[in-house]
Formats: sequence, structure tokens, C-alpha cells
Amino acid sequence: MRIILLLLGVLLSAPAWAQSPLLAPLGSQSFDEIRRGVEALAVSGDPRAGPVLDALQAGRLLVQPGGALFIRESSGNVVSAETDAPADASDLRPVRVNNGVRRAVDAAMGGLRLFAPDPATRADAAEAVFRSRDAAALPALDRAIAGEHDAGVRETMQQARAAAVLATSDATDADKLAAIAKLRARGDLDARAMLASLPDGSPAVATAAIEAVAHIDWALQLWGLAQGAFYGLSLGSVLLLAATGLAITFGVMGVINMAHGEMVMIGAYVTFMVQEVIRAQAPGLFGVSVLIAIPLAFLVSGALGVAIERGLIRFLYGRPLETLLATFGLSLVLQQAIRSIFGPSNREVGTPAWMSGAGRFGQLTLTYNRVAIIVFAVAVLFGLMAVLRFTPLGLRMRAVTQNRRMAAAMGIRTGGIDALTFGLGSGVAGMAGVALSQIDNVSPNLGQGYIIDSFMVVVFGGVGNLWGTALGALTLGVVNKFLEPVAGAVLGKIVVLVLLILFIQRRPRGMFPLKGRAVET
Repeated sequence: MRIILLLLGVLLSAPAWAQSPLLAPLGSQSFDEIRRGVEALAVSGDPRAGPVLDALQAGRLLVQPGGALFIRESSGNVVSAETDAPADASDLRPVRVNNGVRRAVDAAMGGLRLFAPDPATRADAAEAVFRSRDAAALPALDRAIAGEHDAGVRETMQQARAAAVLATSDATDADKLAAIAKLRARGDLDARAMLASLPDGSPAVATAAIEAVAHIDWALQLWGLAQGAFYGLSLGSVLLLAATGLAITFGVMGVINMAHGEMVMIGAYVTFMVQEVIRAQAPGLFGVSVLIAIPLAFLVSGALGVAIERGLIRFLYGRPLETLLATFGLSLVLQQAIRSIFGPSNREVGTPAWMSGAGRFGQLTLTYNRVAIIVFAVAVLFGLMAVLRFTPLGLRMRAVTQNRRMAAAMGIRTGGIDALTFGLGSGVAGMAGVALSQIDNVSPNLGQGYIIDSFMVVVFGGVGNLWGTALGALTLGVVNKFLEPVAGAVLGKIVVLVLLILFIQRRPRGMFPLKGRAVET
């Protein structure tokens, strides 16, 4: 009788995991049995499924030689996988996993998150099931689709269901054809890969898969062209920002300013200094640091431009070679000054949260920082046009551009207009530096990468014409981006330069030359 009572006590005191049919397979030595255990646990609806599968995915699910399962928490404590009770277990090892088990766990975790309160979490879970193509998630997907109210999330779930159906050997032809249509509508590389690797089936299914792959290939080519056009527009907007100030300076004054790139560089370093001050004094303002830097960069670069014109350029009017050499030397001085102050290495300029990340439109990826630069370039262009058209300074600048002698005879102080024009062009270059700091390395050599392209834009569009500068920048940017994949970056620039030379041979004054007695003589 004592022996019977003792055995009964041992049985009653045995841990609950020993009785659990759900968790027992996870302690097996067989990968197939572990995988089947993961699939069964995922569809069981058991509240322990989430923590156990999460621990297995993270490598924190441990097993004893007898098959007992434990979870090592992030704090290092070990608890029972069955009861969450603290355990003082020894001789533990991680549960064995291979690629099949990992895929099953990914699909299972996706299935469990399909019912999360957050729509983004449900969408991520559906994407995980889509990638795993696990047929075991079909029951959970069907329940989730039936109760889903968000149209975008429901569409993602239906795509995941289609991927799982195509991976199921016993699916009917009708189900497979519907799944192929759904993946065809998705139209990305993942969908194409699934359709291209579809096992041989009935002729109708095979034909539908081949047609879907061909349709996706054609659509992806169109999306690729659209993506290249976006990159070209973003490059063109960068060139527009860098060249707009040069177009004003060169158009009004006829000065070849080789230090224009350094004005861009100074604007980028103003952005760096603004962010450093904000990080130290007011971290909460970091989100608007770029907006604060824009007017400051304009003022600093503009003031430096006025100083350069008054101290150097005005003594060299009518001597283009000396002006070119003087401004080239000035660019070297400014670069060395920045190296002495900030050092030769790149400086970190952060991107505010509202400019970080990317959005998708179909298969087109739009990075927010480049979209912001495109919008900013357009705003600067129209702002300068408004200044030139509706302000007294703009009226005087246009008069000096069209006929300097007549403007002087009418009482316009051409020397003062030259200084303000040079300052305006330099200030715009400083604002370009603020934008470039978000997509390029901020270093003493920042401006050198854009000065030649800026001159090309100005000459191609028409000296002093802002509309021509805008169209020239966008044209060169798009042509560059479409030539680079075919000819390479260096050869692509050479081709663009040759085409530009041929164009200038036919139209020496660019696409939109300025008109006036002085400029036409």
C-alpha cells in the first residue's frame, strides 16, 4: 500500500509538460516531428503557443534529455514552458532547428499575429505567411480574412492565402487558377518567383502560370522605367538646386565662379552646425533642424558671396581668365579653411523622422528625402522667379542682364546689383547645400562633385534663364540615370558630355537664350 501511495504521489507531482500532447513534439530529436509540433501548436489556439514559438524562434526554448521544455527569459531566468513557473533546471540545450523548422516557426508566428489588434502587425504577419507558403496557416488565414475590416490588410492576407494554396498538392484547379490570378495582380518579384517555380499541374494551371509570369515581367519593366525616371528627377532636382544660383550669377554678371561649389559646401556645414547646437541645447527641435538651417545657410552663404564680390570679383570684370583662376584659387582656400576648422573627415548630418524611410506606389519605391528635395527644388525655383519678376531687385537685375549700359544710364547702380546678385546666387547655393546634406557626404569636397555638372546645366538650358536651367537639369538628370545601367557611371557621363557638345554646336546659347540688345550682340 505504501508503494502504491508513493507511486501515486510521484505521478501527481510530475510536471504538467509530461502530460502535454502539444508541447511534447518540440522536445523530440526528429526535425520532422518538431516541425509538425510547431504546425499543430500554431493552429491549436492555446495561449501558450505565442510565448513558446517566440522562444523557439529566438533560440531560447530549451529541452532536458527527458523531453521537458523550458524558456530562458531575457533576464536569464528559466521558467517552465508549460506553467511559466520558475524552474531550477540543469542539463539544458536549445531545441534543435533546421531550415524546415525555421520556416514552420515563421509561418506559425505569422499565423498567430494575424489576429493582432494593430493593422500593421496583421499585415506583417500576412507577409510572413506569404513568404513561407505554409499550407498549415490556411485555417488561420481563412478565419482572419473573414473578420478583417481593413481593405489593404485583407488584400495582403488573400495574397498569402494564394501562396499557401499553390504550395498545397491537393488544391483543386479552380483554387489554383484563382491563386495565380491573385499573385499576378500582386506583380512583384516574389510573386513571379512563386509562379515560375510552380510544380507541373494541369495544362490550364500551367498555361495560366506562364501567362502570369510574362505579364509580371512586362509590368516590372514598366515599373523599372518609372523608378529610373524618379531617380533621374531626384538627380535633376539636385542639379537644379546647385545650378540655379550659378545661373543667376553667370547670367547677370558673366562671371565664371569656380568657387560656387564651395557655397554649396558651406550650406551643408551650416546644417551640421545647426544640428549640433540643437542636439546639445534643444533635442526636441531636431525634427525641424533642416527647416531652421535653410534660412541660416542662405544668409551665411549670401553674406560670404557679397564679401567675395566686393573684395575680389569687382576688380576682375572684363577679364574672364583672371576671374576663373581667382575663383578657382578661392575655392581651394575655402576648402582648406573648412578642413582646418572641421577636419577632413565626413561629418554626420542626421535626417529628421519625417524625411526618413520610403513609400511604395505599386512597385515604385519613393524615398521621402528625395521627394522632399524635389519639392524643395521646385519651391526654390518658383521663389526665385517671383523675386525676379515682382520685386524692385528683380527688375533691376533683369535690366542689367539685358543691357548693362542702358541700365546704368537709367540710374541703376550696376555695381550694387552685381553684389546683391552674387549674394543671391551664393545664398541659393547655400540652400542647395542644406538639401545635399541629406543625401550626400558632408565633407570639404562636397561642392566639387556638382560644379561641372552645374555649368553643363546652365549652358545647356540657356545662360541666365531659370526655365532653361530647370529643364536642362531635369533632362541631364534623367539621361544620366538611364545611361548609367547601360554604359556605366563614367562612360555615361562621357556620352552626356559628347551629346551636350553636339547640341551646343547647333544652339550655342542653349535651349532658352535670353533676349535683349546686349545679349544678342
